[in-house]
Amino acid sequence: MNTGTGANLPALRSHNTALVLGLLRAAGTEGVSRLELAGQTGLTPQAVSKITARLRGDGLAVDAGRRASTGGKPRTVLKLVPGAAHAVGLHLDRDELTAVLVDLAGTVVGAHTVPLDLGAGAEVVMETAQGEVAALTGAGAREGRRRPVLGAGVAMPGPLDHLAGVPHRVTGFPQWDGFPLRDALAARLGLPVVLDKDTNAAALALALRRDAPEDAGGSFAYLHVGTGLGAGLVLDGAVHRGGRTAAGEFGHQTLQLDGPLCGCGGRGCLEALCLAAVARGDTAEAARVLGAG
Repeated sequence: MNTGTGANLPALRSHNTALVLGLLRAAGTEGVSRLELAGQTGLTPQAVSKITARLRGDGLAVDAGRRASTGGKPRTVLKLVPGAAHAVGLHLDRDELTAVLVDLAGTVVGAHTVPLDLGAGAEVVMETAQGEVAALTGAGAREGRRRPVLGAGVAMPGPLDHLAGVPHRVTGFPQWDGFPLRDALAARLGLPVVLDKDTNAAALALALRRDAPEDAGGSFAYLHVGTGLGAGLVLDGAVHRGGRTAAGEFGHQTLQLDGPLCGCGGRGCLEALCLAAVARGDTAEAARVLGAG
Protein backbone atom coordinates (compact mmCIF):
# COMPACT_ATOMS: atom_id res chain seq x y z
CA MET A 1 0.00 0.00 0.00
CA ASN A 2 1.22 3.47 -0.82
CA THR A 3 1.58 5.22 2.53
CA GLY A 4 2.83 8.50 1.10
CA THR A 5 5.98 10.35 2.05
CA GLY A 6 6.67 12.74 4.86
CA ALA A 7 8.07 16.26 4.82
CA ASN A 8 10.60 17.67 7.26
CA LEU A 9 8.72 20.89 7.98
CA PRO A 10 7.38 21.97 11.39
CA ALA A 11 4.00 22.73 9.84
CA LEU A 12 3.67 19.07 8.89
CA ARG A 13 4.48 17.61 12.29
CA SER A 14 0.98 16.21 12.72
CA HIS A 15 1.03 14.85 9.15
CA ASN A 16 4.31 13.03 9.77
CA THR A 17 3.04 11.69 13.08
CA ALA A 18 -0.04 10.37 11.29
CA LEU A 19 2.19 8.60 8.76
CA VAL A 20 4.12 6.89 11.54
CA LEU A 21 0.93 5.97 13.42
CA GLY A 22 -0.49 4.47 10.24
CA LEU A 23 2.54 2.25 9.76
CA LEU A 24 2.49 1.18 13.41
CA ARG A 25 -1.17 0.27 13.03
CA ALA A 26 -0.48 -1.70 9.86
CA ALA A 27 2.39 -3.58 11.53
CA GLY A 28 0.08 -4.91 14.25
CA THR A 29 1.56 -6.95 17.08
CA GLU A 30 4.72 -7.72 15.09
CA GLY A 31 5.81 -4.11 15.33
CA VAL A 32 8.20 -2.14 13.17
CA SER A 33 11.68 -0.68 13.69
CA ARG A 34 12.57 3.01 13.49
CA LEU A 35 14.78 2.32 10.48
CA GLU A 36 11.85 0.69 8.69
CA LEU A 37 9.63 3.64 9.59
CA ALA A 38 12.18 6.04 8.13
CA GLY A 39 12.45 4.02 4.94
CA GLN A 40 8.69 3.79 4.41
CA THR A 41 7.87 7.42 5.22
CA GLY A 42 10.86 9.15 3.64
CA LEU A 43 11.57 10.90 6.95
CA THR A 44 15.05 11.10 8.41
CA PRO A 45 15.92 8.64 11.20
CA GLN A 46 16.25 11.64 13.53
CA ALA A 47 12.73 12.83 12.71
CA VAL A 48 11.35 9.33 13.24
CA SER A 49 13.12 9.07 16.60
CA LYS A 50 11.54 12.34 17.76
CA ILE A 51 8.08 11.25 16.64
CA THR A 52 8.30 7.81 18.23
CA ALA A 53 9.64 9.35 21.45
CA ARG A 54 6.53 11.54 21.63
CA LEU A 55 4.28 8.58 20.89
CA ARG A 56 5.94 6.54 23.63
CA GLY A 57 5.67 9.46 26.02
CA ASP A 58 1.96 9.73 25.28
CA GLY A 59 1.50 6.00 25.82
CA LEU A 60 0.48 5.38 22.20
CA ALA A 61 3.46 3.14 21.37
CA VAL A 62 5.74 0.80 23.32
CA ASP A 63 8.89 -1.20 22.72
CA ALA A 64 8.12 -4.71 21.47
CA GLY A 65 11.51 -6.35 21.81
CA ARG A 66 14.38 -6.58 19.36
CA ARG A 67 14.68 -7.94 15.84
CA ALA A 68 17.81 -9.34 14.27
CA SER A 69 19.32 -7.19 11.52
CA THR A 70 21.89 -7.85 8.82
CA GLY A 71 25.33 -6.52 9.60
CA GLY A 72 24.51 -4.68 12.79
CA LYS A 73 23.10 -4.84 16.27
CA PRO A 74 19.49 -5.98 16.73
CA ARG A 75 16.93 -3.25 16.11
CA THR A 76 14.37 -2.19 18.69
CA VAL A 77 10.85 -2.82 17.43
CA LEU A 78 7.92 -0.57 18.32
CA LYS A 79 4.24 -1.43 18.31
CA LEU A 80 1.02 0.48 18.71
CA VAL A 81 -1.03 0.41 21.92
CA PRO A 82 -4.53 0.17 20.40
CA GLY A 83 -6.44 0.93 23.59
CA ALA A 84 -4.44 4.02 24.49
CA ALA A 85 -6.82 6.38 22.68
CA HIS A 86 -10.10 6.44 20.80
CA ALA A 87 -11.60 8.15 17.78
CA VAL A 88 -15.20 8.80 16.77
CA GLY A 89 -16.84 7.88 13.49
CA LEU A 90 -20.15 9.41 12.37
CA HIS A 91 -22.20 8.31 9.36
CA LEU A 92 -24.86 10.83 8.44
CA ASP A 93 -27.21 8.93 6.16
CA ARG A 94 -30.46 10.20 4.69
CA ASP A 95 -32.62 8.59 7.37
CA GLU A 96 -30.31 7.55 10.22
CA LEU A 97 -27.13 8.45 12.07
CA THR A 98 -24.61 5.83 13.14
CA ALA A 99 -21.94 6.74 15.69
CA VAL A 100 -19.02 4.49 16.56
CA LEU A 101 -16.12 4.67 18.98
CA VAL A 102 -12.97 2.92 17.78
CA ASP A 103 -9.52 2.27 19.19
CA LEU A 104 -6.26 3.05 17.38
CA ALA A 105 -6.40 -0.25 15.51
CA GLY A 106 -9.86 0.57 14.17
CA THR A 107 -11.64 -1.95 16.39
CA VAL A 108 -15.16 -0.80 17.29
CA VAL A 109 -15.57 -0.51 21.07
CA GLY A 110 -18.98 1.16 21.04
CA ALA A 111 -21.72 1.89 18.49
CA HIS A 112 -25.20 3.36 18.33
CA THR A 113 -27.68 4.10 15.52
CA VAL A 114 -30.59 6.54 15.77
CA PRO A 115 -33.17 7.85 13.28
CA LEU A 116 -32.15 11.04 11.47
CA ASP A 117 -33.75 13.34 8.94
CA LEU A 118 -30.86 14.74 6.91
CA GLY A 119 -33.23 17.38 5.59
CA ALA A 120 -34.09 18.70 9.06
CA GLY A 121 -31.30 21.26 8.87
CA ALA A 122 -27.70 21.52 9.96
CA GLU A 123 -28.39 22.57 13.55
CA VAL A 124 -30.68 19.61 14.21
CA VAL A 125 -28.26 17.16 12.61
CA MET A 126 -25.26 18.54 14.52
CA GLU A 127 -27.16 18.51 17.81
CA THR A 128 -28.05 14.86 17.24
CA ALA A 129 -24.44 14.03 16.35
CA GLN A 130 -23.13 15.85 19.41
CA GLY A 131 -25.52 13.95 21.64
CA GLU A 132 -24.47 10.59 20.21
CA VAL A 133 -20.78 11.36 20.64
CA ALA A 134 -21.38 12.40 24.25
CA ALA A 135 -23.36 9.21 24.87
CA LEU A 136 -20.62 6.99 23.44
CA THR A 137 -17.74 8.63 25.28
CA GLY A 138 -19.78 8.85 28.48
CA ALA A 139 -20.62 5.15 28.32
CA GLY A 140 -16.95 4.34 27.95
CA ALA A 141 -16.12 6.40 31.01
CA ARG A 142 -18.80 4.66 33.08
CA GLU A 143 -17.43 1.27 32.04
CA GLY A 144 -13.87 2.23 32.93
CA ARG A 145 -12.84 2.74 29.27
CA ARG A 146 -12.24 6.48 29.33
CA ARG A 147 -9.48 7.27 26.86
CA PRO A 148 -8.40 10.43 25.08
CA VAL A 149 -10.53 11.02 21.97
CA LEU A 150 -8.23 12.14 19.17
CA GLY A 151 -10.79 13.29 16.63
CA ALA A 152 -13.90 12.52 14.62
CA GLY A 153 -14.40 11.30 11.08
CA VAL A 154 -17.70 12.18 9.43
CA ALA A 155 -19.11 10.41 6.38
CA MET A 156 -22.16 11.59 4.45
CA PRO A 157 -23.62 11.39 0.95
CA GLY A 158 -21.89 13.51 -1.67
CA PRO A 159 -20.98 15.45 -3.57
CA LEU A 160 -18.75 17.38 -1.19
CA ASP A 161 -15.35 19.06 -0.86
CA HIS A 162 -13.36 16.90 1.56
CA LEU A 163 -10.47 19.38 1.72
CA ALA A 164 -12.67 22.31 2.75
CA GLY A 165 -15.01 20.09 4.78
CA VAL A 166 -18.05 21.47 2.97
CA PRO A 167 -20.95 19.52 1.41
CA HIS A 168 -22.15 20.54 -2.03
CA ARG A 169 -25.64 19.98 -3.42
CA VAL A 170 -26.36 16.65 -1.73
CA THR A 171 -28.99 14.83 -3.77
CA GLY A 172 -32.41 15.55 -2.29
CA PHE A 173 -30.96 17.91 0.33
CA PRO A 174 -29.88 21.13 -1.42
CA GLN A 175 -29.91 23.06 1.87
CA TRP A 176 -26.52 21.52 2.71
CA ASP A 177 -24.82 23.20 -0.24
CA GLY A 178 -21.90 25.27 1.06
CA PHE A 179 -22.50 24.67 4.78
CA PRO A 180 -19.14 24.50 6.68
CA LEU A 181 -20.01 21.21 8.36
CA ARG A 182 -16.49 20.16 9.32
CA ASP A 183 -15.62 23.40 11.10
CA ALA A 184 -19.05 23.81 12.69
CA LEU A 185 -19.04 20.27 14.07
CA ALA A 186 -15.43 20.62 15.27
CA ALA A 187 -16.46 23.68 17.27
CA ARG A 188 -19.35 21.77 18.86
CA LEU A 189 -17.34 18.65 19.68
CA GLY A 190 -14.08 20.35 20.62
CA LEU A 191 -12.29 17.81 18.40
CA PRO A 192 -10.50 17.82 15.05
CA VAL A 193 -12.97 16.68 12.38
CA VAL A 194 -12.52 15.32 8.87
CA LEU A 195 -15.37 15.03 6.37
CA ASP A 196 -15.64 12.69 3.39
CA LYS A 197 -18.20 10.98 1.19
CA ASP A 198 -19.63 7.85 2.76
CA THR A 199 -18.54 5.72 -0.21
CA ASN A 200 -14.95 6.99 0.02
CA ALA A 201 -14.89 6.38 3.77
CA ALA A 202 -16.12 2.81 3.30
CA ALA A 203 -13.59 2.14 0.55
CA LEU A 204 -10.77 3.52 2.70
CA ALA A 205 -11.84 1.34 5.63
CA LEU A 206 -11.65 -1.75 3.41
CA ALA A 207 -8.24 -0.71 2.12
CA LEU A 208 -6.89 -0.31 5.65
CA ARG A 209 -8.09 -3.68 6.92
CA ARG A 210 -5.14 -5.92 7.74
CA ASP A 211 -7.16 -8.98 6.68
CA ALA A 212 -8.21 -7.48 3.34
CA PRO A 213 -7.81 -9.80 0.34
CA GLU A 214 -4.57 -9.27 -1.52
CA ASP A 215 -5.80 -10.41 -4.93
CA ALA A 216 -7.13 -6.92 -5.68
CA GLY A 217 -3.56 -5.64 -5.87
CA GLY A 218 -4.43 -2.59 -3.77
CA SER A 219 -7.02 -1.41 -6.33
CA PHE A 220 -10.76 -2.04 -6.18
CA ALA A 221 -14.19 -0.41 -6.33
CA TYR A 222 -16.64 -0.35 -3.43
CA LEU A 223 -20.28 -0.20 -4.60
CA HIS A 224 -22.90 1.13 -2.18
CA VAL A 225 -26.59 0.40 -2.64
CA GLY A 226 -28.65 1.80 0.23
CA THR A 227 -30.79 4.90 0.50
CA GLY A 228 -28.59 6.15 -2.33
CA LEU A 229 -26.22 4.73 -4.91
CA GLY A 230 -22.53 5.43 -5.37
CA ALA A 231 -19.04 4.01 -5.41
CA GLY A 232 -15.66 4.51 -3.78
CA LEU A 233 -12.52 3.84 -5.80
CA VAL A 234 -9.16 2.73 -4.40
CA LEU A 235 -6.12 2.73 -6.69
CA ASP A 236 -2.77 1.45 -5.41
CA GLY A 237 -4.05 1.59 -1.84
CA ALA A 238 -5.24 5.22 -1.94
CA VAL A 239 -8.72 6.66 -2.43
CA HIS A 240 -9.10 8.02 -5.96
CA ARG A 241 -11.22 11.18 -6.09
CA GLY A 242 -10.73 12.45 -9.63
CA GLY A 243 -9.88 15.95 -10.78
CA ARG A 244 -13.18 17.36 -9.48
CA THR A 245 -13.40 14.97 -6.49
CA ALA A 246 -16.46 13.37 -8.11
CA ALA A 247 -15.06 9.92 -8.91
CA GLY A 248 -17.69 7.32 -8.05
CA GLU A 249 -20.63 9.71 -8.52
CA PHE A 250 -22.33 7.64 -11.20
CA GLY A 251 -25.85 7.32 -9.79
CA HIS A 252 -27.33 10.21 -11.74
CA GLN A 253 -26.54 9.13 -15.27
CA THR A 254 -29.82 9.18 -17.21
CA LEU A 255 -30.77 5.74 -18.51
CA GLN A 256 -34.49 6.25 -19.21
CA LEU A 257 -35.81 9.66 -20.27
CA ASP A 258 -39.37 8.89 -19.13
CA GLY A 259 -38.27 6.94 -16.06
CA PRO A 260 -39.18 7.49 -12.39
CA LEU A 261 -38.50 10.84 -10.75
CA CYS A 262 -35.15 10.99 -8.94
CA GLY A 263 -34.26 12.94 -5.82
CA CYS A 264 -31.89 15.05 -7.93
CA GLY A 265 -34.86 16.40 -9.89
CA GLY A 266 -34.21 14.40 -13.03
CA ARG A 267 -35.94 11.32 -14.39
CA GLY A 268 -34.70 7.86 -15.15
CA CYS A 269 -31.40 8.18 -13.29
CA LEU A 270 -29.51 4.96 -12.66
CA GLU A 271 -30.02 5.46 -8.91
CA ALA A 272 -33.78 5.94 -9.23
CA LEU A 273 -34.19 2.88 -11.46
CA CYS A 274 -32.01 0.66 -9.29
CA LEU A 275 -33.59 1.67 -5.98
CA ALA A 276 -37.10 1.35 -7.42
CA ALA A 277 -36.28 -2.24 -8.40
CA VAL A 278 -34.87 -2.93 -4.93
CA ALA A 279 -38.03 -1.51 -3.33
CA ARG A 280 -40.11 -3.93 -5.43
CA GLY A 281 -37.91 -6.82 -4.33
CA ASP A 282 -36.72 -7.29 -7.92
CA THR A 283 -33.03 -7.86 -7.28
CA ALA A 284 -32.51 -9.28 -10.77
CA GLU A 285 -33.70 -6.03 -12.33
CA ALA A 286 -31.57 -4.00 -9.91
CA ALA A 287 -28.53 -6.04 -10.92
CA ARG A 288 -29.39 -5.59 -14.60
CA VAL A 289 -29.59 -1.82 -14.15
CA LEU A 290 -26.19 -1.86 -12.48
CA GLY A 291 -24.78 -3.86 -15.36
CA ALA A 292 -24.11 -6.87 -13.16
CA GLY A 293 -26.97 -9.07 -14.36
